[in-house]
Amino acid sequence: MKMRISLSILPLCLLFGGGLTKEVQADPYEDFYRLSQKTTPLKLNDATYTSLTAAPRNYSVAVLLTALEARFGCQLCQEFQPEWDLLGRSWIRGDKAGDSRLLFGTLDFANGRDVFVSLGLQTAPVLLLFQPTIGPHAVTSPEPIRYDFTTGNPAAEQVQSWLSRQLPNRPHPAVKRPINWIRWASAVTVVLGVGTALASASSFVLPIIQNRNIWASISLISILLFTSGHMFNHIRKVPYIVGDGHGGVSYIAGGFQSQLGLETQIVAAIYGVLSFCAITLAVKVPRMADSKSQQVAVVVWSVILFLVYSFLLSVFRIKNGGYPFSLPPFM
Repeated sequence: MKMRISLSILPLCLLFGGGLTKEVQADPYEDFYRLSQKTTPLKLNDATYTSLTAAPRNYSVAVLLTALEARFGCQLCQEFQPEWDLLGRSWIRGDKAGDSRLLFGTLDFANGRDVFVSLGLQTAPVLLLFQPTIGPHAVTSPEPIRYDFTTGNPAAEQVQSWLSRQLPNRPHPAVKRPINWIRWASAVTVVLGVGTALASASSFVLPIIQNRNIWASISLISILLFTSGHMFNHIRKVPYIVGDGHGGVSYIAGGFQSQLGLETQIVAAIYGVLSFCAITLAVKVPRMADSKSQQVAVVVWSVILFLVYSFLLSVFRIKNGGYPFSLPPFM
C-alpha cells in the first residue's frame, strides 16, 4: 500500500521539482549575488563572462575588461584597478539587499582572450555596462553601454556617478574610501612638530609677530601694490611695455581703462616715496632733538614731497589729457 502511494505521487514530485529547478535556473542573479558577497568584483574568465552577460537577464552587469600583466604595459589598467575594486566593494556593502540588481566583474586578458577577440578590442581598459533585457528595468537595446576613458584615470566617484545616471530608480550606494591611517599619522606628526617648534621658538617669534612696525610695513606695502594696479595686471594680463609708434617705448598707457606693467611699478614707486615722506614728517622729524636739524629735515622732506606729487599729477595728465590739476615743475 505504501509503495503504491509513493509511486502515485512521484510524477507530481517530478513535475513540481522540475518547475522549481527551472525557476532557480531562470534567475541566476541570486547565485552571482551570493558570490559577490564573498568577493567583488567577480573574477571572470571566458565561460563565466558568457554566463554572466547572457540574455535573457533581469539584472545589470558592469564588467571591466583589463590587462594587468606587466608584459602588456597598460599603465591605465594598473592605475584604475584599485578604484574599480573600491567601487565594487562600496556598492555591494551599501546595497546588502541587492535592490539595485547590479553585479561587478573583472575580466583580465590573460583569462578572457576569446572574449577580447570576439569583441574586437585592441585597447584596455574597457568598461561595459549590460542592462537588463527582461524585468521592470529592461531596456530596448541589448547592446552594452561603454564608459569613456579618454579623460584619463577616473576616480571611483566618477564611475559611480556614471553608473547612477545609467541606472535610474534604483539605489546608488556612495563610494566609501578606507581611512588612510598613514596620512592621518603624517598629519598629526607634522602638526605636533610644528607646534613643538613654535613653542620652543616662541620667545623669539612672538616679539616679531607682535611688532607693530612690521605689521604696519606689511599693510602699507599691500596697500601700495593694490592701489597701483597690481591686481589689474594679473586679471587683464597686460604687456610690460609697448612701442610708441616712433621707434621708442611707451611707459604710460593712455586712458583709465588700459595699463602697462612698468607703469604699475612707476606708480607704486611714486606712492611709496610719498608715503615715506608723510611718515617721516609725521613720526621721525618731531622726535629729532636738534631744532636746526629738525628745520632742515622739514624743508628737505617737504620739497621731496612737493616734487614727487607734482610728477604724479603729470602722470595723471598723461593718462587723461583733460586732467585739470598740475604743480610746478612738472606742468
